[in-house]
Amino acid sequence: MSEALNNLIGFFARGGLFMWPLLICSIFALTTIILRGFALREKNVMPLVVESEIERLMPGGSPDRLMRIVENDQSSLGRIVRVALQHLRSPRSENVEAVQTRARHEMVILEKGLIVLEVIVGIAPLLGLIGAVSGLVHVFSHLGLSSGASDTRQIALGIAEALNATVFGLSIAVPTLIAFSYFSKKVEVMSVEMETLVVELIAKCYFGRGAQDIPPPVRMTTRTQVLTPSPG
Repeated sequence: MSEALNNLIGFFARGGLFMWPLLICSIFALTTIILRGFALREKNVMPLVVESEIERLMPGGSPDRLMRIVENDQSSLGRIVRVALQHLRSPRSENVEAVQTRARHEMVILEKGLIVLEVIVGIAPLLGLIGAVSGLVHVFSHLGLSSGASDTRQIALGIAEALNATVFGLSIAVPTLIAFSYFSKKVEVMSVEMETLVVELIAKCYFGRGAQDIPPPVRMTTRTQVLTPSPG
């Protein structure tokens, strides 16, 4: 155990100055991955009890039970459904606009932290590359200043600095990229599922109110477009 720890410390020490910003990147990446992993659990975003109640609701039926369920629910789906139910006395088009606004806010919450992973994916390899260049500069700056074993040792240290920083940078970027892609896809999938449930809820709540109050279909996607009506 102690030998492995010493090897790790030695690897870090030989990497040079740029190992420190890479270490900070790794800490930020690991922390963000853990926090997003807990925050994006499906039961925290789309509770099964809310989904089941929306599916159970009959067209034109009373949503009082659903309102009691989501009244103190702090999940993304619960907050969107609560806004929809609070605007049932308004025309359907106004209700959809209120839901759109809430959904945009929820998408921002769900994507919180993903920008950190995206930035680290970009800068970690670059920091490793800078460390590699720094190591090569170290090699050439000492080349020829001494002779024999001492000169060879300086060359070896410079190459080790270059390789260690590059390896460390890539070892941070690769798992961070995997996590970023996984979380981004998960948010996209959950947004589609929430869109389906909200469309179903609004259709059931406004069932039988007349064709003149039918708005454009609801769309809910991540980042650039959230619950926006398609052009008529």
